[in-house]
Amino acid sequence: MTTNSVGIASRVLGQPDRWWEDLGVGDVLRGPGMTVTDAHLVNWAGLTCDIVSLHLDEEYAATTQFGQRIAHGPFTLSLALGLTTQTGYFSKVVAWLGLDEVRALHPVVIGDTIHPEAEVTVARPTKKSEQGIWTLSYRAVNQHGDTVMTFQSSFMVQRRPDGGI
Repeated sequence: MTTNSVGIASRVLGQPDRWWEDLGVGDVLRGPGMTVTDAHLVNWAGLTCDIVSLHLDEEYAATTQFGQRIAHGPFTLSLALGLTTQTGYFSKVVAWLGLDEVRALHPVVIGDTIHPEAEVTVARPTKKSEQGIWTLSYRAVNQHGDTVMTFQSSFMVQRRPDGGI
């Protein structure tokens, strides 16, 4: 508890702790959306040195099958992972265990709004009683409802100290 400016006790609230026990197989997390901008593509290219004409050169990109610049695949994947953390279920992650089955299904272009949906496909305890594993199957979806990317990712997550009670 803290005391506010008029001397009344108040609570400081943030996102509640989420533990391994808080998600089970079949649960789906839906993260917020973000509209992809030119700045995203330029900054991603600068950050990763993935400087490819398809992503940065409007004149060249106009001559491709896409007819315009498209987002980097790893950018789309990172965006989906990052937006999913905004659901508040990742504060007790001990370790990220990796990615599997990444598939780019539809190009992401400047102006697309992408949001993630992640279904828990595995929720199992580990040999360590204080940890469990989540595996999530992700879909990155654009504003038209098109799935633009799919992948799986696994996390080691803390379990409730009281054993889930």
